[in-house]
Amino acid sequence: MSPELVAVFLGYAVPMVISPGPGNTVLALSGARFGLRGTGPFWLGFEIGNVLLCLLYGLGFGALLLQYPQSHKVMLWAGAAYVLYLAWGFFRSAVPGKKAQTVERMGMVSGIVAVLLNVKIHSMVAVMFAQFLRPDRALAPQVALLTGAFLLVGIVCHFPWIYGGQVILGRFTSDQSLRIQGFVFGGLMVAVAVYMVLG
Repeated sequence: MSPELVAVFLGYAVPMVISPGPGNTVLALSGARFGLRGTGPFWLGFEIGNVLLCLLYGLGFGALLLQYPQSHKVMLWAGAAYVLYLAWGFFRSAVPGKKAQTVERMGMVSGIVAVLLNVKIHSMVAVMFAQFLRPDRALAPQVALLTGAFLLVGIVCHFPWIYGGQVILGRFTSDQSLRIQGFVFGGLMVAVAVYMVLG
């Protein structure tokens, strides 16, 4: 990749990846509740999901999804349902009479699923490959390079969301604070699900 192309790629990828959206909201909420280390498995899964999407779209399988417009709606609703499921976990942790700390951490599989059902990420990756793949060059090396670059951008841009969540809200650790967080975070997740469907 030439320096000019790297600059253009970063000019596209960084704002798209670091901007607020369903994925970054979930990463921030996980960072707030579980800290950087506790969010690690979910974050790893999130980045693995990004790599899988890059390979899917980069190698042309994304065209199959685009041939069936109803697949977009199915992913949209499935993604919203999954975010509501995550919200339910936060709400359950806020119920009086339960230990607030027992909310389940989201693991690697949850991170992968969160990406695969996120229509914003699908769109971002599809546009990236449409813009940066050169038809006159070998496909596999280009896909590998763009996937690696997107992974690096993802790691760098997702860290501030997780760490910011930890720093801003991670200091509130009493049972009452965790219950309030459970209600607030659950409510935010519901808002994310609504945004995914209506936004």
